[in-house]
Amino acid sequence: MNKIYPNAQQALDGLVEDGMTLAVGGFGLCGIPEALIEALRDTGKKDLTVISNNAGVDGFGLGLLLETRQVRKMVSSYVGENKEFERQYLAGELELEFTPQGTLAEKLRAAGSGIPAFYTRTGYGTLIAEGKETRQFNGEWYVMEESLPADVSLVKAFKADKAGNLVFNKTARNFNPLAAMAGKVCVVEADHLVETGELDADQIHLPGIYVQRIIHNPNAEKRIEKRTVRS
Repeated sequence: MNKIYPNAQQALDGLVEDGMTLAVGGFGLCGIPEALIEALRDTGKKDLTVISNNAGVDGFGLGLLLETRQVRKMVSSYVGENKEFERQYLAGELELEFTPQGTLAEKLRAAGSGIPAFYTRTGYGTLIAEGKETRQFNGEWYVMEESLPADVSLVKAFKADKAGNLVFNKTARNFNPLAAMAGKVCVVEADHLVETGELDADQIHLPGIYVQRIIHNPNAEKRIEKRTVRS
């Protein structure tokens, strides 16, 4: 099975439809699949639900999809760096499902592991728990959280081999393996593409069984979210 596609546009061709749910890796602008996000914008598909820790920034990352009004709902943990996100949400133009960060990570991991729901103490007694099942274990109360399966996952890897085995670079690992696991189809944007067998098996962070499509993008911009320099 050939998993390699020549570019981001072809990797998404015939894959994305209106109303789909997508899981997108990254944390801030660290480890985001920027070429795949731009290609998703260019498809023009709308009414998307996007599961991601945050929504990028104005003019970059997932912020591009907000500008073109392609996102109907965000499932996120943090949304504080995007003014257009704030405007749309306060105006009632964008749905938002706030999820504690660790819970969001586990909801994605659970989806990829075939676990439909789990219990967590996080959020009990707060707005997070409203309308959700609660249960007591060993004298403590827990909230039941459902997993977050996605139709398509878009992730960023440091290295990929042609079988789809992935290695992530330091903190750019963040939500990428979890997002990859949660999608029915996973599309990977990799800085480096190597032959199958070149990666040290003990260093592989995500096995290729989760990956269906790969593009090689050696020239990613990797923009810094907040640049601090000496005066």
